[in-house]
Amino acid sequence: MIHEIPLEEATLHGYFSSVLPPVLSVDPGDSVRFQSLNAGWDWDPDSKYVERDTELHSGHALTGPIEVRGARAGQTLVVSIDEVTPRTWGVTFADGTPLHWTIEGDSATDERGKTVSLAPFMGVIGMPPPEPGIHSTGPPRKWGGNIDCKLLVAGTTLYLPIPVDGALLSAGDGHGAQGDGEVSGTAIECPLERAQLTLTVRDDLELRMPVARTADAWVAFGFDEDLDLAADVCLATMLDLMERELGVDRKHALALASVAVDLHVTQIVNVAKGVHAVLRDGALGR
Repeated sequence: MIHEIPLEEATLHGYFSSVLPPVLSVDPGDSVRFQSLNAGWDWDPDSKYVERDTELHSGHALTGPIEVRGARAGQTLVVSIDEVTPRTWGVTFADGTPLHWTIEGDSATDERGKTVSLAPFMGVIGMPPPEPGIHSTGPPRKWGGNIDCKLLVAGTTLYLPIPVDGALLSAGDGHGAQGDGEVSGTAIECPLERAQLTLTVRDDLELRMPVARTADAWVAFGFDEDLDLAADVCLATMLDLMERELGVDRKHALALASVAVDLHVTQIVNVAKGVHAVLRDGALGR
């Protein structure tokens, strides 16, 4: 079943909290379709879509939370990213100065005539920490959030440890394109005309950090305020994945990773920095 979430003030929030009531409850295997404001809570370039309490809702404009019936803390939420379609405009900020983009077809062109290929994704897909209180949407966490990985395009599946019963997933922060690192602090920040996620649950998969499956690779993530520690956690997550998927022991996995796995800096701007490890299909042969 496909559920529609309307774009309105009641379905939007700018923080994570385990007590924020869900705007929708779905069964595992259901899909959710929605529109999304950009990170600055804009739908059109020159007007605000909703009025909000900017002190409480100080983070990204997220749609949700979405409750998955029967999901329990400790299980894994499987998020299939079915569609991410941006609107016709976006903006990138560099030291406070905006650079405006026109989005058309498979490319985006800035106001000075430079063109980049479009690769839209949602910067934020995640669940609230289990601790009580209000939590920023800024840093990525074990349970997802502001991961800002350019590989999370339509067709990719994201696996997230579930922190609270019901999962309470939220998503948003449309990006038209982004480089690894997101070095200015922003990508092409754009609202989304359409986004669709399919949500399922697994209880046979224990994750220390999120992992993802793209069309041709496995991806493992690590987050920490220290970039070196983020890389360490990312590598440990990838070694876990290789042991499970390839049936190799830890030392063999480490040796193979040194030969066949690439580490990328996901982003360096979200308090908790991100590193992702990529193991391409065929990199290890049979």
